[in-house]
Amino acid sequence: MLWPFPLTGTLPTWLVFVLSAADFIIRILALGIIPGNRRPTTAMAWLLGIFFIPVIGLILFLLFGNFRLSRRRVEQQQLVSERVRARTSLLSDVGSVYPGPEWVRSAAELNRRLGSIPMVDGNSVELIPGYPDSIKAMAEEVRKAKRFINAEFYIMSTDHVTDELLTALEEAADRGVEVRVLFDHIGTLRVRGYSKLLKRLKASRIQWRRMLPLLPIHGQWRRPDLRNHRKIMVIDGQVAFTGSQNLIEPSYNNPRHRKVGREWVELMARLRGPIVPTLNVVFATDWLSETDESLEAQLEAQLELPAETAPGNVTAQVVPSGPGFSTENNLRLFNTLIYSAQHRISICSPYFVPDDSLLYAITTAAQRGVDVELFVSEKGDQFLVHHAQQSYYQALLEAGVRIYLYKAPFVLHAKHFTVDDEVAVLGSSNMDMRSFSLNMEVSVMLLGADIVNSMRAVEDTYRDISHELRLGDWMRRPLAARYVDNVARLTATVQ
Repeated sequence: MLWPFPLTGTLPTWLVFVLSAADFIIRILALGIIPGNRRPTTAMAWLLGIFFIPVIGLILFLLFGNFRLSRRRVEQQQLVSERVRARTSLLSDVGSVYPGPEWVRSAAELNRRLGSIPMVDGNSVELIPGYPDSIKAMAEEVRKAKRFINAEFYIMSTDHVTDELLTALEEAADRGVEVRVLFDHIGTLRVRGYSKLLKRLKASRIQWRRMLPLLPIHGQWRRPDLRNHRKIMVIDGQVAFTGSQNLIEPSYNNPRHRKVGREWVELMARLRGPIVPTLNVVFATDWLSETDESLEAQLEAQLELPAETAPGNVTAQVVPSGPGFSTENNLRLFNTLIYSAQHRISICSPYFVPDDSLLYAITTAAQRGVDVELFVSEKGDQFLVHHAQQSYYQALLEAGVRIYLYKAPFVLHAKHFTVDDEVAVLGSSNMDMRSFSLNMEVSVMLLGADIVNSMRAVEDTYRDISHELRLGDWMRRPLAARYVDNVARLTATVQ
């Protein structure tokens, strides 16, 4: 029954009848409402929750069951997409003459139709695996800025590692550079030093906003666990950074992490060329959503993709995704590329909780003879997510996927994968259902043997510090551990 107390002996008969009828009606309505526009596994998890823990399940569904953004945000997203399409329609086909295989061009066309952003040639890409190295690289470029700096990160902090970059941003704003900063409200609020960060930003000339703010007193309310998980910095429209790293020291200002030596391992990229303005489009969309200020004039000068000397030979395409897109752009791209693989797939995802379609794509690739390897952390930083991830290991190992566990106490937080000698994908998106449906993410598809080889060199360092998980060893783990993994897997589908 819906009600957690006995209905007989303490209540009038008529009230017992009314409550019983309400309980029955709610269950019937839930069967027809909850499955709408949700994966069957997600709908079933919600229904089980409501049927087995009725009051709590119903409350949680009302709080967390709606993963859509507000109508205003969706309309703004559509408006920007239409303008981007209008600007890029003047370009040749998809803005690229990449000579690679047809399946790569097909994936690029999929991305263009879903995210409105074309594939472009002539980019340079420098991978930066060192945690403090990427902060220093961003500070170096910020100090050169002359016109504008647009930055958005899931988590920001003022600490001994980020101080150099924040100081450079403050100095840039003081000398007249337009500096805009976005950070996810709840993501940043959860780490130590939030009030210190706000105090520092308020004292500066930096224009800053919280992304997806949860401030009911100001009328700002939405599903509490929606997140803007993107990591982007664009300087003068000439250079950009993106990848997996937040702007915080590598132990996340957590004394418990420092005590055991736990640090996050990341991968960022410094990009130059026509890919930079397309990353700025993603920032401009988020800035418009949070401020109602259009950066169209700024974008106007960049979206023509001016014919200058190409800084490199990498073809690239930005892939935005999140609740503002109903098509799960990142999941569709990942599945397309994995099904197209002929020889080798290497995946690095700190939170690997795939939906059925992605799990089938990966296991099918291994079963048809593709060499598939997965890099994950030996010990995760999030209990439920890590145990949900482990619930997939048996199916992966049985299909022939090789799993490498990055040794604790480090958390392998980098998010990227390579396919054959053709494609590398890098960005903020994990391979989990949260990143496909709930988080606003950004990925970059990078084409060509040179960038794939650079990514493979990074993957080689992971393999050297990891140990391989064997099926026999995994099957001998305690039954209690399997039980926890399976329960966690169920919770992971509740979206």
